Amino acid sequence: MPTDLFVAASGWPSSALADVVPPACRRDVEAAPAPRRDGDDAVVELPVWRPRRAARHLVPAFSALHPAPASFRFEVSLERAGRWSAWVAGATIGEARFAPLGGRTDGLAAEIDEFVAEAPAHAVRVRLRLRVDDRHAPLAAPWLVSLSAWDGSLPTPDTAPGGGAVRLAVPALSQMDADEAIRMRICSPASVAMVLAYWSARVEVASLAREIFHPGLDRYGVWPAAIRAAGRYGVAGYLLRFPDWPSAAWCLTQGLPVIASVRYGAGELAGAAIPETTGHLLVLTGYEGDAVLVNDPAAATAASVARRYRLDQLCRVWLERAGVGYVLVRPPTSPGGPSPRP
Repeated sequence: MPTDLFVAASGWPSSALADVVPPACRRDVEAAPAPRRDGDDAVVELPVWRPRRAARHLVPAFSALHPAPASFRFEVSLERAGRWSAWVAGATIGEARFAPLGGRTDGLAAEIDEFVAEAPAHAVRVRLRLRVDDRHAPLAAPWLVSLSAWDGSLPTPDTAPGGGAVRLAVPALSQMDADEAIRMRICSPASVAMVLAYWSARVEVASLAREIFHPGLDRYGVWPAAIRAAGRYGVAGYLLRFPDWPSAAWCLTQGLPVIASVRYGAGELAGAAIPETTGHLLVLTGYEGDAVLVNDPAAATAASVARRYRLDQLCRVWLERAGVGYVLVRPPTSPGGPSPRP
């Protein structure tokens, strides 16, 4: 069940991005085209991307290492039966109001964080529409656009072998320390704050939650909004629909924590910080044999955030469901950026 991660980047050293993508998902990193002007917007037309296996689920992300609060949205078109679909717009991240563009057409629908095709597509076009006060400010710093393309097939249970040990020193933060009005809703900002702290970019969870919050959707867990926020603190990132446990284990062995989007019912995840959830984010910090080491922000206190979950159960509630992970990395171009700390 291959997942492809396509990347187009500007201002990065050669191979720097390929080196932080699991080999099973890695495609060539391409030079990003220059933006063109479209009224008040800057538009980046990415190259046509062709997955190894026709894809149904597409998860894009934009990461710019610049403090300007850029507004953006993704627009996607698919090729099927020799013709391209109309463009479909995803959710706008930021305060801009872009010209209307449909969110569903020709069997392609935008569903907040991802684009879903009714039938598999062999080729994908993506464009990034961007607006800031200074139109090109975020694009003057290193930036990248990524697209995770997945065919929709699930891993089999025997793709989660145990063995070995890795432990990353990711600082523990509990979302329960936040104001009572939001504490049950900010697992994504709390998880991002932990990984930012790992990369020596410490940000208060409440402050990060305000940046990530999407008022139109009333959500703190919009995936590309989390990647955008990390970039403002000098930490790059991409979103990946992980195909299997070895791909996640590879990230951990490279010193890259993974923020995993999980969903489970009562009794499906032994020792969980919350008994059940329709959607939750937590940080994978390592593994030991048949156990996964995690920082679960839903724990009542910071002292109880670090936990061990069974590998087979974690794979079930993550890889066999949402399967998406945020991977955040300190770029080699960032002054003073630390090396990974296994």
